[in-house]
Amino acid sequence: MTSSAVTQPLETDYRLVPMTEEHRQAVMDIFNYYVENSFAAYPDTKLEYRFFDHLLNMCRGYSALVVTTSTGEVAGFALLHPYHPAPTFKRTAELSYFLAPAHTRKGIGKLVLERLVADARLLGIGHLLASVSSRNEESLAFHRNNGFSECGRFHQVGHKFERDFDVVWFERKI
Repeated sequence: MTSSAVTQPLETDYRLVPMTEEHRQAVMDIFNYYVENSFAAYPDTKLEYRFFDHLLNMCRGYSALVVTTSTGEVAGFALLHPYHPAPTFKRTAELSYFLAPAHTRKGIGKLVLERLVADARLLGIGHLLASVSSRNEESLAFHRNNGFSECGRFHQVGHKFERDFDVVWFERKI
């Protein structure tokens, strides 16, 4: 699955489209919002727009999507990428998704997750993993409510905003 996948409508106001260079600024602005304002993104300082290249490179051969509104605004993005480079882990992938704050709590996250699950199945992936900060209550609840179970926790390995946090690993067999 590559970022050249077919555009898919989510509901009347949103669509999933392949992530391209034209989405660089919007994707990074959404990501940097979470960098600067939450524990959802792990960096503690804003990332430069060139980090977008890293995102696309890490997803090569997998899904890299943006959520757009009917007016073309980027409302979020989603990534599926290898968990580990060794071929012995080719049936396992990690996923990440971020929605702009104005577009949360509208059911979009669940629809994006369903698309990533479908794309993963097409790639022969049987297990999905997600890494979540223990201080990101919304994401912890989202994963628990969408078929993921906690499978590991690294205690106090992160430090952001003068606070320690755990990294919680979730898994879902698909």
